[in-house]
Amino acid sequence: METREALVYTLISIFLSLQFLFWRLLRPRYTARQRTHHLNPSSHSLTADSVDSEFMSYMLHKSKSVNKALDDTIPLCEPVLKIREAMRYTLLSDGKRVRPMLCLAACELVGGQESTAMPAACAIEMIHASSLIQDDLPCMDDDNLRRGKPTNHKVFGEDIAVLAADALIALAVKQTATLTLLDVPPEKVLRAILEMTKAVGLEGLVAGQAADIAGEGMSFEDDDKAGLEHLEFIHLHKTAALLEAAVVMGAIVGGGSDEEIEKLRRYARCVGLMFQVVDDVLDVTKSSEELGKTAGKDLIAGKLTYPRVMGVEKSREYAERLNKEAREHLQVFDSNKVAPLLFLADYIVKREN
Repeated sequence: METREALVYTLISIFLSLQFLFWRLLRPRYTARQRTHHLNPSSHSLTADSVDSEFMSYMLHKSKSVNKALDDTIPLCEPVLKIREAMRYTLLSDGKRVRPMLCLAACELVGGQESTAMPAACAIEMIHASSLIQDDLPCMDDDNLRRGKPTNHKVFGEDIAVLAADALIALAVKQTATLTLLDVPPEKVLRAILEMTKAVGLEGLVAGQAADIAGEGMSFEDDDKAGLEHLEFIHLHKTAALLEAAVVMGAIVGGGSDEEIEKLRRYARCVGLMFQVVDDVLDVTKSSEELGKTAGKDLIAGKLTYPRVMGVEKSREYAERLNKEAREHLQVFDSNKVAPLLFLADYIVKREN
């Protein structure tokens, strides 16, 4: 009982802290396959096409499972129907579900079940959806297009969009707390919540966004090293932190050892940074129609990007190096069980939108 009471008090304090952090961040700125052993990358009997086909089947299965779970978490009903609609608008839009899939794959890798990790996987996607709503606000990136549709505040207004983003954060904490109902030990639930909130706050998204804002218009023409260091800080916090949390939370609730969790953390950090490198390249090489969001907006805003600092080709080479490094961190795991994480990394580095 004492352990559960301590967990409740911790959840309350975390939520209040998150509310304060996001209030600070959102103030206006006044300056310019269903079984993993079927995915065996070392099998010589599989052609490249058949492996890709099996992996896409795996992704489709996981994506459907995640979408159903997300749909169930926010019913359309009173009270606050409009806020629920705004939450669902972004949360259930046509996303890739990379973060929840990473969470589920990590859980299964260390011996857990999909059903055990699903609340954590949904929680991570809720945090991601919240960050997208806030990132698109006029006081942030001021964007009008996301996933091929008008951004949340364009549909529901800035006031409802902010409230929907806040509600998604609160719901994410609640979702993770429900892991206790699935017989996940309270200490593991608390550890997972702390991992998630770290990825959101001053050690994660908030810090990355603040650095991103500060970097607008900054010139590193004569100091590429300083520019790259600033860029790495932004995206290790703004992008990689949440992907890292997804993988680590999955490993925690799946019962992974400290050594396994640390290996997966390093893998996820590489994958998270790689995700952003690829995103920056796509931003300057694809159209808005292909991306489903406004292309070239970072360039127009004078933001630091990998192509701006090192060029498009070197950025692509860097993404490939990160993919190789990510795979090296997984060498300690069984090659059959680790296949989904390997293929997810390949999918991220080769994606076209």
